[in-house]
Amino acid sequence: MIDWFNVTASSDQELGQKPEELQKSQCVLGFIPVIYYSLLLCVGVPVNILTAVALSRLACRTKKALYYYLLAVTGSDILSQLFIIFVGFLLETAVFHREVPSLLLHSVSAAEFAANHASIWSTVPLTVDRYVALCHPLLHRQISYPARARKIIMVVLALSLVSGVPFFWWSDMWRNSHPPTALDTVLIWTHVTIIYFLPCSIFLVLNSLIIHTLRVRQRQQRCEEECGPKSAPPRRLGKTTAMLLAITSVFSVLWAPRTVVVIYHLYVSSVHRDWRVHLAYDLSNMLAMLNTAVNFFLYCFVSKPFRGAVRDVVLLRGGPLYPHRALPQQHAPTNASISSLDSGNNKRSQRDSTPLSPRRARKPS
Repeated sequence: MIDWFNVTASSDQELGQKPEELQKSQCVLGFIPVIYYSLLLCVGVPVNILTAVALSRLACRTKKALYYYLLAVTGSDILSQLFIIFVGFLLETAVFHREVPSLLLHSVSAAEFAANHASIWSTVPLTVDRYVALCHPLLHRQISYPARARKIIMVVLALSLVSGVPFFWWSDMWRNSHPPTALDTVLIWTHVTIIYFLPCSIFLVLNSLIIHTLRVRQRQQRCEEECGPKSAPPRRLGKTTAMLLAITSVFSVLWAPRTVVVIYHLYVSSVHRDWRVHLAYDLSNMLAMLNTAVNFFLYCFVSKPFRGAVRDVVLLRGGPLYPHRALPQQHAPTNASISSLDSGNNKRSQRDSTPLSPRRARKPS
């Protein structure tokens, strides 16, 4: 959601253009995008901040890498909303219009792409973590911990920042009347590959493997139940896996129209000239940016611990970050073994120190 609708006001530079260059497509939706993005910003940022606070509590309480990945996704969504909606749309297009220097416009465009890439690619480590947890549980216990998750998140954010630099030369689809150049073609295909084709391919492959693994386990459990006595209830789709499938599915659906419209603009008809492509691009951008504000409702619908953490934050209840029952569970085997050794040593020392009774001392005749 980097390119916004073109404004209807004319500037001084358009007075010297040719008549065919002045035939720009008009914004059919009028002020609807302004109202929509303003509401999305007013609702999405507070909701994402609430999500970040709740996830940070769960991360400190459970020490699970899952919540660190979800926290990275939420933080990237906040950056996308601030850079793309607030700076890229409301300030540049609606407030400052075209009086912003070109260098500042391109710099903000690179920052918008970087935030957009971070918002999307933060979901990839989460998908990989869930795949390893379900398909290779023993390996997941060895490699999945908060310190490693933080390192992976930092690498993803750094790569997202670097990937936004080439888009400093991104061409504004709304204002440029010339047909796409070779550089525009390379940047557009790089953009749609980074934000849609490559992550969706990863989501599709890993989610398919997860679903296949769960189905195989369910078949094995059914065979064991038919052959022998019932041991345990059949394993269903976990809430964490359901949350992952919901996040990736919503992303794939909301970003698909924008990807199609961008490729259509490149090869068929320009957004600058065709009002139908203009309208489709407006609507697809609105759908794509909706992805930054829906994760909170998905988390609330799927996860009971998340709902409890949100309830505590809203009611200003500070739950214990480190529950007391986590320590006995971790040290219970060690304490039990130590106590058993101590008791055994005490009994052995008592037998050695106590003198033999006269009856035991006598040898049998």
